[in-house]
Amino acid sequence: MWTTVVTLSVILAKPLYMLVSYVSSNSSFPVPLTPEEETKYLERYEQGDEEAKNVLVERNLRLVAHIIKKYHNTGREVDDLISIGTIGLIKAITSFDRKKGTRLATYAARCIENEILMTIRSSKKTKTEVSLQDPIGIDKEGNEISLIDILGTDTDEVLDEVELKIQVKKLYEKMKSVLKAREKTVIQLRYGLINGGNKTQREIATLLGISRSY
Repeated sequence: MWTTVVTLSVILAKPLYMLVSYVSSNSSFPVPLTPEEETKYLERYEQGDEEAKNVLVERNLRLVAHIIKKYHNTGREVDDLISIGTIGLIKAITSFDRKKGTRLATYAARCIENEILMTIRSSKKTKTEVSLQDPIGIDKEGNEISLIDILGTDTDEVLDEVELKIQVKKLYEKMKSVLKAREKTVIQLRYGLINGGNKTQREIATLLGISRSY
């Protein structure tokens, strides 16, 4: 978030809270540019006028506000969405080519949405990382353990333990979906998945009241 604030402040030479106020209150939005004004400021920016770029950004903030409404249910803070969307708008203005015949608003809308989607996808990838507090399995006594419970041992042992717990968890999920109740019990007893004690085929047959060959 701090990087975003710095980036916006440098490019726009305007504090982020002003952008937030624009998007938070419809009455404070700058009036959109007319087609003639837009052309004029685009030409000035192409000639190296940085202030023209600032005007183009400010006068298109309404577009950012319109687009971020679709992403209110993604778990992102509104201020973050504003910042991300505004960065997309800035990228659109700096890369816009009038010669292609596309309206700035059309092109900017795609850039803003792409910026938001890329950020959301990146966040989802980060969330797949294992937290120290997340449960990763159970011990021999049936108590739930987390990664932090096994820290302090050799690094390779920790990694092996975590990998094993993850694989066991996947195995349980697969067993639930493909095995019948009795089949699941046989696997649990044979490989010690219940209490860590493996049982022979003969012992399992006796417990379940079936023949060993069955």
